[in-house]
Amino acid sequence: MIFGQFFKIFLYTILFLGLDGSCKKNHHPDSNETPANKKFYNWNIFSMGADLSYVNEIEDHSGIYKDSGISKDPFLIFKNHGANVVRVRLWHNPQWVGDLNNGKLYSDLKDVEKTMSRAKSFGLAVNLDLHYSDEWADPGHQLTPAAWNNLDLPGLKDSVYQYTLFILNYFKSKNLIPEMIQIGNETNQGMLFPVGKVEGDNWINFGELLKSGIKAVRDFSVSADKKPQIILHVAQLKNADWWVDNVTMKGGVSDFDILGISHYYVYDNIITMNEIGNSISALRTKYNKKVMIVETAYPWTNQSADSYTNVTSGNNPWNGYPVSKESQYNYIKDLTQQVISAGGVGVMYWEPAWITSSMKDKWGTGSSWENNAMFDFQGNALPAMDYMNYAYKF
Repeated sequence: MIFGQFFKIFLYTILFLGLDGSCKKNHHPDSNETPANKKFYNWNIFSMGADLSYVNEIEDHSGIYKDSGISKDPFLIFKNHGANVVRVRLWHNPQWVGDLNNGKLYSDLKDVEKTMSRAKSFGLAVNLDLHYSDEWADPGHQLTPAAWNNLDLPGLKDSVYQYTLFILNYFKSKNLIPEMIQIGNETNQGMLFPVGKVEGDNWINFGELLKSGIKAVRDFSVSADKKPQIILHVAQLKNADWWVDNVTMKGGVSDFDILGISHYYVYDNIITMNEIGNSISALRTKYNKKVMIVETAYPWTNQSADSYTNVTSGNNPWNGYPVSKESQYNYIKDLTQQVISAGGVGVMYWEPAWITSSMKDKWGTGSSWENNAMFDFQGNALPAMDYMNYAYKF
């Protein structure tokens, strides 16, 4: 599930159009419905992001998204509420997804192409999250793709390089180069287990794999018109300093642009908003890298819309933020202000559109996240979505 300097704000009174003018080129007839008196930000000033990896699959399973009771394209809904970045995960070859969907795959190359095309048609930037796995990659699970099984370190390094370069060239051929790219997802203990797993405080293998992915992006960027910013990703602020110190000093990795962090209050020991800001400021100063929250969420209810048990119950609210629609908005708004004040460069909400539907995964049918989504159980956009267009102090 899961990166500094102060910047001047570009304040728009019309819709954010994106750096490449793609909104003009792919204009949607209803894309000028943005409410007045909202603040909209350029993604490379501050990223207001939403991970919409599940949307295609949810819509294929009867999920419907609404804004003020009117059914709309969810990408448009997020755009109209101030989103300027869509984050999307890419799995290497997720055949297990096809087993649940009569052979149809999601979070594979074609599905991600569809998500990126939808995002860019509305002028939204993209953060492409490479998991380097056939399924979920997180701190405890970093399974090597089946196609790469039994490869040694040199073989995996070459595979990471060639795969990353292929992905970027493929999206270049589709005019869909991502603005940002993650080399791994929540790689606290490494990636591509067991070869790339950090064992006995040995970060060398992991570092070599990261450097292969980074080199592929840099080599691609030499001749590309758009040069993706590289994000490295660790789960939880409490782990960030330890992790970056080891990745850079013991793993020998220095060439990246953004430190991406997952921040979920239920998994961290931070108890005040000021601590969040202080942590981000310290990371910026110590490592001289941009810092971005690439995953976060807050529950708006402790109820469920289906029988799929929720990942977080909503029964344990964070300090000063009772679980409610209003508190969900206040939490993410206050968190974003802390990130901005600390010199961070973005906040991306994880799977805010994972509403209940007939969609299946390995563990259930529906959603295990609908109480953290930015839509209610009827599919209507919640107030929290407007955290992206709030008038923040920079």
